[in-house]
Formats: sequence, C-alpha cells, structure tokens
Amino acid sequence: MPTAGDLLAQKKSGGVITVAPDATVKDAARLMHDHRIGSLVVAEGESLRGIFTERDVLWRVVAQGKDAASTSVGEVMTADVIVVRPDREVDEIEAIMREHRIRHVPVAGDHGLLGVLSIGDLNAFRADADHQKVEYLTEYIYGRS
Repeated sequence: MPTAGDLLAQKKSGGVITVAPDATVKDAARLMHDHRIGSLVVAEGESLRGIFTERDVLWRVVAQGKDAASTSVGEVMTADVIVVRPDREVDEIEAIMREHRIRHVPVAGDHGLLGVLSIGDLNAFRADADHQKVEYLTEYIYGRS
C-alpha cells in the first residue's frame, strides 16, 4: 500500500510553504492565493506552531468580523495539528482525515517537515488508481486493442 512519502514524491510542488505566526491574515491569504494552495504551515524557525487553512480564514476571521489586515495568523490558526510520518499508509491518512474532519495533514520525518498532503492529493491518487484498474480490467475482458 502506498504511503505518505510516496504521495509526496508524486506531487509537483516546490516544497512546503510556511508563514510566521505574527504574519497578518491578509498576507497569509495572499500567499495561499499566489501559490494556489489551501493551507500554510505556521512555523517559527524549525518549530511547527500550527496550520492556517482556508477554513480558518472563513470561520475565525470573516465569520467573526475580524480585520484580516490587523489579525495575526497566530491568533486564528489551528494550533492542534495532526502530523503523520512518511511511512503512514494512505488508507490510514484518509481515516484520520475523515475522523478529525480535516483536509490538510503535514508529513514529518526524522529530519523535519517533508510536505503537506491535502484531501485533493488523496482524491487524485485514488482516481488514478481507479483509472488504472479500469484499464486493466477492460484489457482483461476485451483483450488488447
């Protein structure tokens, strides 16, 4: 069964995008927009402090009437972050995401943060695997063309 490390190796991203806890929500949202991502890892130096997601913007900033230009990421981030190891199997990661109702999971190994997996990454993996099965079964049933 494929692992978190396998999925990270397939991603075309250029690494983990981080933001400092004292950055403004406005700057963090612009960073997510520019990189076309739905979350940022909140870090101070090498220390993981939390994760800041689109959901945090919506629920903890917009819905609460806070000013994105003056609110810091540290005030509204999700501090209790579930982190998985690179050898964690995809099925287990999907179960963790379902159970905790989260859409982004940082992956960290012995030497620090390796990347972030999103629900979109897992869905793309499943879709590709399903497509390969359909092709295999079609060839099995009808023969090669």
